[in-house]
Amino acid sequence: MTVLLNPYLTFGDGQARAAMEFYHSVLGGQLDVSTFGDFGAPDPALADKVMHAMLVTDGGLALMASDTAPGMEHVHGTDIAISLSGDEAETLRGWFERLAEGGTIGMPLEKQMWGDEFGTCTDRFGVQWMVNIGAPRS
Repeated sequence: MTVLLNPYLTFGDGQARAAMEFYHSVLGGQLDVSTFGDFGAPDPALADKVMHAMLVTDGGLALMASDTAPGMEHVHGTDIAISLSGDEAETLRGWFERLAEGGTIGMPLEKQMWGDEFGTCTDRFGVQWMVNIGAPRS
């Protein structure tokens, strides 16, 4: 796998599923949706909200989205981030460190409940970055 650069939309009003289903109807392809409940969120109000959705078109376009995560504030203007993902761990870790220089780390790059390493940062220009390093697949 190579490193992928994708737009990532965040919805503060629980509209991620509806939005991604709409984009799927327009662009076609394969839509995969995971909810907070799929990963064991104990709050019933959160169970059906989208933790992560990914639409990949037949032509190779990719669009990702989620509803706002618990404990995070949704602010218009910060509802899109750039996602770097892949299995080139050394490259992605280096980029994360360099992007965070002079900026802020929102979530340290570390192993997550879905098995991958994931972290977020905002660079010194105010651009939000999400880095996901895929866990080795056997």
